[in-house]
Amino acid sequence: MPITPRFGLVADQMAKRSMLSAIVRDRAIMIIDRGTDLVITGKLGMSAAALTKRRKMLLEVRARLVTPPPAVRPRTVLKKPQPLLMDVGEVFVYPTFNGKCINPYYRSKELDNKHWTKEGPAAWRQNGWSAMIIVDRGRAFDFLSWYRPLTLSTAVSDKPDLGALRGKLLWKLSRAGTCSALHFKRLELEKVAGLPIDAEKLRRAFPNMKAGISAAVSDISISNGLQARPANSESNAAPLQPQPSISEIGQILSGEPAR
Repeated sequence: MPITPRFGLVADQMAKRSMLSAIVRDRAIMIIDRGTDLVITGKLGMSAAALTKRRKMLLEVRARLVTPPPAVRPRTVLKKPQPLLMDVGEVFVYPTFNGKCINPYYRSKELDNKHWTKEGPAAWRQNGWSAMIIVDRGRAFDFLSWYRPLTLSTAVSDKPDLGALRGKLLWKLSRAGTCSALHFKRLELEKVAGLPIDAEKLRRAFPNMKAGISAAVSDISISNGLQARPANSESNAAPLQPQPSISEIGQILSGEPAR
């Protein structure tokens, strides 16, 4: 390696990034100890005052070079596939505020205080219910879990039971997403039933439905797709964009007559 005035500084930067080899470190220390750097920079016209400052700086660099680098913490990696917390056909109900589910990224729903109402900003407080049925699930690369839900298009005022959910209600195909055990708990998901999904009926109802691999890789929470029109018609929530839907969940269940 050539001996240049910048060699020690390059070595210093490599050391800061835990990229320093023993050969580079030893060569930089030799250059500093022999004064080679100062000789070269002096010949290049550096003033005596600047050389004094450079000598101090080089001693600081030397101190860093001989200091053992901090231990590098290994990256946290998955050692086994993520668990699948929900199965195809399982039906869940969950609380909503103006059609919005609990934001699971807050450790407490009361901390989510950026909701706009007629009275101004407000904290999340339940004033309705919604529901979802898992119609697909899987793992990206056999490791990263994802789920695809059908959700109620419009929230309801009272907590729905299975009988109500089997009635004439509009269900929309929501975006796929991930759901950790922590998010499952914070969303306050409550299982009410398990229903038999007919894969062929599902495919006919939603021919463009894709696997949730992208959502799993990007770790997009299932909560992003659990919004609904508010149960309270006086709410000023903006209308939701049209999405593929069915008029009742019997349209995708096994053993149900064709509709």
